[in-house]
Amino acid sequence: MDEMWSFVGAKSNKQWIWLAMDVETREIVGAYIGDRSKQSAQNLWYFLPEVYRQCAVCYTDFWEAYEMILPSMRHQAVGKETGKTSYIERFNNSMRQRIGRLVRKTLSFSKKLSNHIGAIWNFIHHYNATICT
Repeated sequence: MDEMWSFVGAKSNKQWIWLAMDVETREIVGAYIGDRSKQSAQNLWYFLPEVYRQCAVCYTDFWEAYEMILPSMRHQAVGKETGKTSYIERFNNSMRQRIGRLVRKTLSFSKKLSNHIGAIWNFIHHYNATICT
């Protein structure tokens, strides 16, 4: 699991993209777009398929929201040097490279939150469809 920031309209209106990836299939199995709060972490956990909530171990960075939300048996906070979050970090980089509105210094940005969410979901669905074939 990981999160990355983006913005809608102005850089002061940050939107955080929360993602969960299956490390074996590289498929994005959960996503939520919101703020960087405990509630957003809870929503990501809620949107994961039941099988992941019951059986998977979630590797995250040390952001405190994860520790508050994820059950201790299902969570392990790790540093970047372990390589446990490298696939999701690479996916975040791919999103920034391929979705113009996620580039940090850009003139192409979303003016409406619904369009922002739609562009991100479109990319995730396309990614999942091509990675699993």
